[in-house]
Amino acid sequence: MTKAELYSHPGWEWCTFEGARRQVLLLGQKTTFREKLEWLEEAENLTLQLRAAREEALKKSEVKL
Repeated sequence: MTKAELYSHPGWEWCTFEGARRQVLLLGQKTTFREKLEWLEEAENLTLQLRAAREEALKKSEVKL
């Protein structure tokens, strides 16, 4: 890979605030509504699992005290 090819790679642009924003907008345009709903469901499941794990860890730490 040449230096010109390396610097023209979109990854360099995506590392900026504006580039990351454009990447998210582009991804949003390319995904279907169903894919967005599936992503939201997965994110909700992850949130619930993290909450349950945090509460379980708190219960365990309270028992030790």
